[in-house]
Amino acid sequence: MKTLMLLSLLLLPLSVTAQTMPSAEDQIAATVQAAPEEMRAGAAVLGYNAEGKLVELRKGANELVCLADDPKDNRFSAACYHKDLEPYMARGRELAAQGVTGGDRNAQYRWKEIKEGKLKFPKEPRMLYVLSGKGYDAATGKVIDGSVRWVIYVPNATAESLGLSTKSKRGEPWLMDAGTLGAHIMITPPLKN
Repeated sequence: MKTLMLLSLLLLPLSVTAQTMPSAEDQIAATVQAAPEEMRAGAAVLGYNAEGKLVELRKGANELVCLADDPKDNRFSAACYHKDLEPYMARGRELAAQGVTGGDRNAQYRWKEIKEGKLKFPKEPRMLYVLSGKGYDAATGKVIDGSVRWVIYVPNATAESLGLSTKSKRGEPWLMDAGTLGAHIMITPPLKN
């Protein structure tokens, strides 16, 4: 009896994941909303299969790769980014799966690997769009309380080279990680009233 109970507890997360996993069509519909409208139809989409594994849901025909919301967390977050950023993003996902998060993921791993030529990263600016919200309503095809944040990767840029503040202020662009390979301009729209 104890073995049966233990086995049931171990299998419970798998059955819950399979039951709550959005369909590939819903994942694609929700995820591409992060991209500019004219780029949505041609974007590649990475999402989750019934086992919760990240897979390619749709091949791309343009320069964008879109990453579906992870159904295991409570909030909705999808991202679309230039395909040249995929090796960097994939390495970030790999490190996160190993428990490496925060600044260590960049300074100790990704940026070091870029400098060593082990990880491909563009030298020119590249775009990332992030759509956040409370969830996705498949019936309406809308992200609930969704808002888009824009990120422009500008490797090694500084406040001086761009004439841009490094202080975060909602509604205004600012430079994060200035002077590093991962330097990027953050643009977060003002909160809705």
